[in-house]
Amino acid sequence: MNLTISGHHLEVSPALRAYVASKLERVLRHFDQVIHIKVLLSKHNESQKERRQRAECSILIKGNALHAGSKHLNLYAAIDELVDKLDRQVMGHKTRVQGWRSAPVKRELSTIELH
Repeated sequence: MNLTISGHHLEVSPALRAYVASKLERVLRHFDQVIHIKVLLSKHNESQKERRQRAECSILIKGNALHAGSKHLNLYAAIDELVDKLDRQVMGHKTRVQGWRSAPVKRELSTIELH
């Protein structure tokens, strides 16, 4: 698995890089077929102060790509919200991939009465 963390109008510190990597471990715990993860952390000058820090992520999974984004006043809170969204997407993808065919078959035991 490749992990790319980059910043736009923002310097990505080693502490911030470690924080993102530790949070993404939660996503990898649920689904281990991840090929590449690209995280973009950015700072924008918007009129709404609570939406200035952005965290965006693209995850390339075998046969699919998942994308999510989050905006918040604090970059760490934006990362937390981003990981929550990604976790839900990965869990949904996992259930779709497994599908109804992999569910165990529930069969009722028929009792045969001998007379």
